[in-house]
Amino acid sequence: MERLKMEWLKKYDNIYFIVGRSLLGLYFIGPGLSKVASYAETLELMISKGVPFSDFLLPLTIVIQVGAGLFLMMGKNLRLSALLLFGLTIIINIYIHNFWALTGEASQAHEIQNFVKNLAIAAGLLVLATKDKD
Repeated sequence: MERLKMEWLKKYDNIYFIVGRSLLGLYFIGPGLSKVASYAETLELMISKGVPFSDFLLPLTIVIQVGAGLFLMMGKNLRLSALLLFGLTIIINIYIHNFWALTGEASQAHEIQNFVKNLAIAAGLLVLATKDKD
């Protein structure tokens, strides 16, 4: 009986997959495009956070976020796109959302929240990397 109750949900698996990867793609495309619009400010932030090679890594980050985000939405090269975005998310977490360097500051709670959220997104990207349809 329980199996029959849950069976109807499986027929929507393809829809869940498309919506999920599309939302993940949008999550990266938006910030990638905003980095273009606020390039100087983003570069200044990266430098202030001690990101090495910021002049090189900012354009690379934009290309990865927008390009791999689009690939996720289109369902192309899912494994590579998801793994690139996973790596980028972890690096961004370490440098930009470094809550441990903000002890006592009001923004520490916000950075902890962003750090944990990004870990969840990174986990979702790893799951998505196992679903490559290419």
